[in-house]
Amino acid sequence: MAEMLEISVCYASDRHEWLRALQVEAGTTIGAAIERSGVLEAFPDINLATQPVGIYAKKKTLDTVLRARDRIEIYRPLVADPKESRRKRAAKRDEVVRPSDAVG
Repeated sequence: MAEMLEISVCYASDRHEWLRALQVEAGTTIGAAIERSGVLEAFPDINLATQPVGIYAKKKTLDTVLRARDRIEIYRPLVADPKESRRKRAAKRDEVVRPSDAVG
């Protein structure tokens, strides 16, 4: 009898959170566990070809072999580019710190 591992698969859309605990055979990959979990049926917009996945916030490939108690996370696409968001915040701070040259 094959050794069974307890793992979980989670995904958060902008409106819903999804978490499912599973038992899978030792040697199961992230991709296979995601398929067995039912998350792809619950969220048909998930595209594993373009959306990254990971285990406990560390990006992994779909062929990564699971270990006991791994939590697979499916990451959604970013709504905003983090670098662009930082630039905009910095520009706003500069405006506040350096009032216009209308001083005196």
